[in-house]
Amino acid sequence: MLWIKAFHIISVISWMAALFYLPRLFVYHTMSEDDISRERFKIMERKLLRGIANPAMGATYIFGIWMMWLGWGYYSTQMWFWCKIVLVALLTGYHHACVAYWKQLRDDRCTKSHTFFRVFNELPVFLLVGIVILVVVRPF
Repeated sequence: MLWIKAFHIISVISWMAALFYLPRLFVYHTMSEDDISRERFKIMERKLLRGIANPAMGATYIFGIWMMWLGWGYYSTQMWFWCKIVLVALLTGYHHACVAYWKQLRDDRCTKSHTFFRVFNELPVFLLVGIVILVVVRPF
């Protein structure tokens, strides 16, 4: 179980790093004024999403579900666990929103401003804080 937990934590850290950086790239992408810069950001965003964010999210789910399966008797009765699941679902929704914005930017049809993406970039912080508090403190 400890090995699974270690790989779950590594996956979560990788996923969060990608979710923190991808919208930051969106900020710079929307601020770029020349085609060369925009094309460079498209490449960086694609590589980050496909090479890190998507695999890390998948690994997070695989290891998380594995741990849940092994400890279902305990987890299924814990309110903190179910609250965590809700926050993870919201985080997954955020990930998919990033994918949608990436596709819009890739196709040069995004109407969002760099200011929007600066605010959007901060949202996963709140989810991460909530998830960590629920897992470590287990307030209920």
